[in-house]
Amino acid sequence: MPFDPRLQPLDAAEARVLGTLMEKARTVPDSYPLTLNAVVTGCNQKSSRDPVTTLSDAEVQEALDSLRRRAMVVEIGGQRTTRWEHNFPRAVGVPDQSAALLGLLMLRGPQTAGELRINAERWHRFADISSVEAFLDELQSRSEEKGGPLVALLPRAPGAREPRWTHLLCGPLSAADMAAQAAQATASASTASSARTADPALAERVGALEAEVAALRGSLAALCGQLGVSLPGQP
Repeated sequence: MPFDPRLQPLDAAEARVLGTLMEKARTVPDSYPLTLNAVVTGCNQKSSRDPVTTLSDAEVQEALDSLRRRAMVVEIGGQRTTRWEHNFPRAVGVPDQSAALLGLLMLRGPQTAGELRINAERWHRFADISSVEAFLDELQSRSEEKGGPLVALLPRAPGAREPRWTHLLCGPLSAADMAAQAAQATASASTASSARTADPALAERVGALEAEVAALRGSLAALCGQLGVSLPGQP
């Protein structure tokens, strides 16, 4: 039976655990599958998380057990310790590109299509914003036979230039919930922007790092072109 968030919604801890496993599978493949301790650490890390959580070992273990019963994660027994891996795309019935977007929404909260494209860089390299929007539209128009929509477009909050998307894996949202999420996401983005503005040195370092990353990407693309191979994350 397809996953239906209206009938079997995830709770906040389950969404955080699932998103963490999905992220680490892409970003630290050498350490994956994860031990319980690694899952807890990933759930509670302070970067790339909104909101930041302080889940206990017991709470994470309970979430893992619940997700395992729904075939969303798999327990892998070993000689030394049990490890965990996600089974999200197969369990929910979505392609890897859509799974990447849902994972990011579970970990970072509501985001614009542009923010999702940037944040998905280490998960999947989308060609442009239009391709991100195409997968989001597909998730939003998911048929009733497949379990209904998995994302929703939030109303644009006052002062926001673009509307943000949110996931529905934790259940449907009322109009009031959607408005509150939109306002909270805009406030969080404004706070982050103000922090960068208030610290010119930080802004300068971030700018330098962004320029360095862009240069490295250009060098990598040129090298891959010379070798006749695809960039990492591309088919």
